[in-house]
Amino acid sequence: MSKSKKEFGLISLILVVIVTAVLTSLTTGLLIFNSTKNKTEYKNKDDKDLQEFVSVYNQVLDDYYEDVDKSEMVNKAIEAMLNYLGDDYTTYMNSSDSKNLNDKLNGKYEGIGVEITEGNVITRVFDNSPAKESGIEVGDVITKVNDQDISNLTTSQLANKIKKGAKKLKITIKRNEIEMNLEVTKKQLYIPAISSTVIDNNGKKTGYIYIANFSDTVYEQFKDSLEKIEKESIDNLIIDVRNNTGGYLKAATQISSLFLEKGKVIYSLEGKNAKEVFKDETVESRSYPIVVIINESSASASEILAAALKESYGATIVGKKSYGKGKVQQTGNLKDGTMYKYTSAKWLTPNGNCLDEQGLIPDNEVDIQINEDGTAYDTQLSKAVEILGQ
Repeated sequence: MSKSKKEFGLISLILVVIVTAVLTSLTTGLLIFNSTKNKTEYKNKDDKDLQEFVSVYNQVLDDYYEDVDKSEMVNKAIEAMLNYLGDDYTTYMNSSDSKNLNDKLNGKYEGIGVEITEGNVITRVFDNSPAKESGIEVGDVITKVNDQDISNLTTSQLANKIKKGAKKLKITIKRNEIEMNLEVTKKQLYIPAISSTVIDNNGKKTGYIYIANFSDTVYEQFKDSLEKIEKESIDNLIIDVRNNTGGYLKAATQISSLFLEKGKVIYSLEGKNAKEVFKDETVESRSYPIVVIINESSASASEILAAALKESYGATIVGKKSYGKGKVQQTGNLKDGTMYKYTSAKWLTPNGNCLDEQGLIPDNEVDIQINEDGTAYDTQLSKAVEILGQ
């Protein structure tokens, strides 16, 4: 790859998943601390403020002139309580938002395993997927699902149709102007969060891994991709977390631990009453040069990974200053399927810096180049390749 001219582009496509919202950030700078810590039980049953709340609640139920939905009223009370805290990351989520968030963080979906773009053209077929097994190929155009014409549907509408359809589907595709019917049975698949390749770089081999989000399955996907490109004897590595707004803290920790030496600090959490330092506890590590690419939408878990690699590994950071989200959330589920999340701590980099509203500043600040015809040239990736090719 020519480090000065050749462009390396990642195509933004739509994956046929449970819901298309899974592919988008539900909340900027998401960082969930998925601990198993038990919740503190409310012990002060004589709390006068709580008794006053219960008194009003009972009086409204008894005396309000119309019937009241008790569950909805309590949900609104919880929402108001969280809003009172004035923290952008402490929120109440309705059942739809809760499901979408859980789907995104779960990292799995029931589907056929393809990516599609405008015109319902298949642009990627995943290995070991129902689509691959049925004979679907890149370039095929989906024209019908269960004999119903879908040519006028958007990719989102098509995704929903496949999602809501039966487990076994009849997919009609057009290939070289010839239509054919294929039987496809949906199954549980990873939501792809990783793209990887190896770049020929001035006589060296540069590995490249893009991380789309920090879901519950991203570590397994990342490790698999890393080991795959390492079999090609890479000399160095680029980790790209641009537009990655976060996810599980555990996932960022696990990926960091693949590279850091045992005992190196990954991050610290500073809560109401204590500060806890989290270090690499694994024996696995690497030593080759690493460049991490970030931008203005790299947030929370992305910033943790980038900061850990910079300060505890010696990686170089390229791109634009990151979003600056230095808070960690816990989540809670309510019986009706809704949930809430609240900020439980600030996180600090290995050197003790809080990035909240500050962001991580790159060692090499680079803008994306916009050409006269409106197309973009990935100057940030080119800079990363250039640094590692020296």
